[in-house]
Amino acid sequence: MPTPPDPERPRPGPVLEPVRVLRPRRLDGLAELMREMESAPARAAHADEAETQELPPVPPVRTPPHANDRPRVLRRTAVAGAVAAAALLGFGCALLLPGREQAAAAVPPHRPAATAPPATAPAPTASPAPATATDPDGPGTLRQGDTGPGVAELQKRLLRIPDVYRDGSTSGTYDAGLTAAVARFQLWYGISGDETGVYGDDTRRALESRTGPGDDS
Repeated sequence: MPTPPDPERPRPGPVLEPVRVLRPRRLDGLAELMREMESAPARAAHADEAETQELPPVPPVRTPPHANDRPRVLRRTAVAGAVAAAALLGFGCALLLPGREQAAAAVPPHRPAATAPPATAPAPTASPAPATATDPDGPGTLRQGDTGPGVAELQKRLLRIPDVYRDGSTSGTYDAGLTAAVARFQLWYGISGDETGVYGDDTRRALESRTGPGDDS
C-alpha cells in the first residue's frame, strides 16, 4: 500500500491577519433619519416660541353709520314713536269713555228754554189765606174746653168702659172730670200716641174698637 506524501511545510515569512470590512447597514440610516424627523418639530416649536412676542390688544374700531342708513334709522324711530302714541291715546280713550257715559247718564236731558212772556203790568197780589194750625194729635182732636155732639158721644162711650167714667155727665162739655176719665183710659190701656187727657186719633181708635157703633144710646 503506498504511503501519502508529506504535507508541505509553510514558507517562512510574516503572518497575514484577516482584514474585516465594515459596511453601513441600511437599517441604521433609516433609524437616524427617523430620529431627525422626530426632533425637527420640537426644534421648530422652540424656535417659534422664542421668536413670538405678545402683542397688546387692539381696541375695536367703531365705524360711523353709513350715510344711507340714517333715513332708515329715522324712519324706524318715527314708526316706533307713532305706535307708542297710538297705544297711549287708545288707553286714555278707554279710561275716559266710562266717565263720559256716567256723566251723560247723570245729566238730565236738555230742555229748551221757555220764551219769556211780554212784559205786562204786574197783577195784583192776592192776600195770603190764613194758615190753619194742624193739631199734632189729629184733625178731630177734642180737649178740655170743647163742646158739642162729639164731646157727648165721647162721654157716652166712656160710660160703657168699666170704672173709667163712672157716673159721668153727658152734657157735651169737655170739663175736668172728662179730662181725668180720658187720661185714666189712656193709662189703663197703654195708649201713648196722644197727649194725656186729650182725645186724639190714637185714643179715638182704641175707644171705638172697644165700643161698637151700635152701642150709642
